[in-house]
Amino acid sequence: MRISCLQENLSRGLGIVGRAVATRTTLPITSHVLISTDESRLRLSATNLEVAINCWIGAQIEEEGAIAIPAGLLTDFVVSLPSNTINMNVTSGTLSMEITCAKSEAHVSGQKADEFPPIPQIGKGITTSVDANALRTAINQVVFAAAMDDSRPVLTGTYAKFSGKNLTLVAADGFRLAVHDLEMTKAVKEDIGIIIPARSLRELDRLLRDQSDPVEMTINPQKSQILFSLKNKEPKMDIEIVSQLIQGTFPDYNQLIPQSHTTTAKINVPEFLRVIRSASVFARDGSGIVRLCMIPEGKSSPGKIEVSARAEEIGDNEGSIDASIEGEEAKIAFNSKYLMDVFGALEDDQVVLEVTTSSSPGVFRPIEEGNWTQVIMPMFVQW
Repeated sequence: MRISCLQENLSRGLGIVGRAVATRTTLPITSHVLISTDESRLRLSATNLEVAINCWIGAQIEEEGAIAIPAGLLTDFVVSLPSNTINMNVTSGTLSMEITCAKSEAHVSGQKADEFPPIPQIGKGITTSVDANALRTAINQVVFAAAMDDSRPVLTGTYAKFSGKNLTLVAADGFRLAVHDLEMTKAVKEDIGIIIPARSLRELDRLLRDQSDPVEMTINPQKSQILFSLKNKEPKMDIEIVSQLIQGTFPDYNQLIPQSHTTTAKINVPEFLRVIRSASVFARDGSGIVRLCMIPEGKSSPGKIEVSARAEEIGDNEGSIDASIEGEEAKIAFNSKYLMDVFGALEDDQVVLEVTTSSSPGVFRPIEEGNWTQVIMPMFVQW
């Protein structure tokens, strides 16, 4: 194998596939990156057996071939090289790659390409596409609500329901629920629901930051894998992410959303986030509890939300913001982290909080009819 490419392109490509390199594994080859030629381009591949990433970059191919090279060592070395042309050469019959760039030269031992785990080929299946920015917004407003522990595997993923041109993403961990609807650019021929690992969507989110074209999605006929295809124009770089899907039945999330309420509060997002940040400082030593007291408008005073937190041995904090309150005076307590997660991901300037009782879930929605819903279970406290 004899190829050459620009240092900045190779460095960026290695950084992309490096997210799928296994760190702790009983299969040492998964800590490598597969370098192979693919017609007139260089293909970089990595997998941790749950998610696999392929990245194609422009290169000059003089002799075709493939080899698996330790990912960490190769990435660190390439990043240290000057912005110049990198030449890579693997002599036939050997497992050593010679890398030269400007006045630098290195020899790196690798492994046979056929020992590298095969990257799944999705082929034909259910195919659709979605706007990259809309998908990234949906992921950011949902994925944080997925469970972190594996006691219930289906909750560690994000439920994705495809119906016509509508895609609904849902995540829940037993204490909160996040739902986001978005419109796809291409309708699916049949309705389908799958569970995508939250870790896979987090990796996809990182790659969507530089994506402008729609993202193509393909679910294989067995409904066991999903493929995300991204194309970048500048620099020209194609990326594929293949993720295993979680098998199981996701809870009926519609039953978890309260259909009625007694109090409604219209909240200014930046102001509320500010007082929540202040309260969370004290909530850290007080079981993470932040108390909200919603007081309707009086004859001589505007409606407001009082936000407080206290820790027995540390101290307490209280703040308030003006808010339009409709209905009864209400009190409810939330985990401060859950509030920070929700309000840190919102793009709206104002939202609505719906409350029934201090022991019922709180529901956050857009002011106008919108495409997202956030539900947080309350914390039980002595008022």
